[in-house]
This record gives sequence, structure tokens and C-alpha cells, in this order.
Amino acid sequence: MRIRSVLAVAAAMTGTVAAVVVAAPAQATEYSSALKIKGVQYDAPGRDSNSCTKGNAKNEYLTIKNYSRGTRVNLKGYVVKDASGNRFRFSADHYLEPGDYVTLRGGKGTESDAKNVAYRQNCNFIWNNDKDTIYLYLPSGARADVHAYTKARDDRDGNGYISYHG
Repeated sequence: MRIRSVLAVAAAMTGTVAAVVVAAPAQATEYSSALKIKGVQYDAPGRDSNSCTKGNAKNEYLTIKNYSRGTRVNLKGYVVKDASGNRFRFSADHYLEPGDYVTLRGGKGTESDAKNVAYRQNCNFIWNNDKDTIYLYLPSGARADVHAYTKARDDRDGNGYISYHG
């Protein structure tokens, strides 16, 4: 890096030690949002079928968790997107207590605050089985969390599920 070389030369010339700050990749960026992506079942078990009556789109899901210690968060207005621009906007009030999570499933169903589940009301799969990027946006449009994955790199046990943020 050019910055590192310039700082190293400056340190050598002055006899001082310089600290270098290197930007972390986008994958590792921590945003200030209490809500973060806990995990994704990007490849639903079984043969993929987006039939609303017999398909397995409901078995593809994203889990979003409230990692705060004392703040209740309303999901209304939050947006989930993938790299292709497919998106879901939480349009109803859905409250997450500290440590609580919601499962956003594919397919059609009834959203339940009590059961911590929301449905995309779309039977097409959103997450690619080989690689994708998951974005979570605040109602303001600011980014809350992002994770890129590849099956080969991130799904070591091959079960179609990847966990983030513990």
C-alpha cells in the first residue's frame, strides 16, 4: 500500500514508530445498529421448488437478531436485500426485545410477532445456492449489516446454513 510505504519511510527518517490503520473489508464492517443478521439458510433442504403449494421456499430463511442489551427495536421499515436487488421491507410493526430474533421466511404465510416469524409473501427463492450478499438496512436507508457468502468458503459442513455474530 502506498500509505504504508510513506509512513514507513517517514518513521525511518524520524526514528519514530508509526501506527498504520488499514481499512477492514466490507464483510467485517460493524455497523452501529442493534439488529444484525444472525444467520441464513441460503439453500433450503431438499430439491429446490418454488411452488407455493408444494415447494420448499419456506425452508429458506434469514434470522435477524436484536443484539442490544436494553433496547426494544421495531422492525417496521427495515429492508433486507440480496446482491441482485431482490428486497423485502418489513411493513408491519414487529418488535424485538433485547436478545430476541425474527425469522424471515420465503413463501406465503401469516406474520406473527408472538412467534417471531415474517414471510416474504413470495415463493421464489431470494438467496443463491452458490454465493450471494445479504444486506440489512435501517428505515432511514443506512446500512445496518452486510454479509457476503460463498458455499465453498463459508458452509464448511454443507448443510446450507451459515451463522454470523454468534
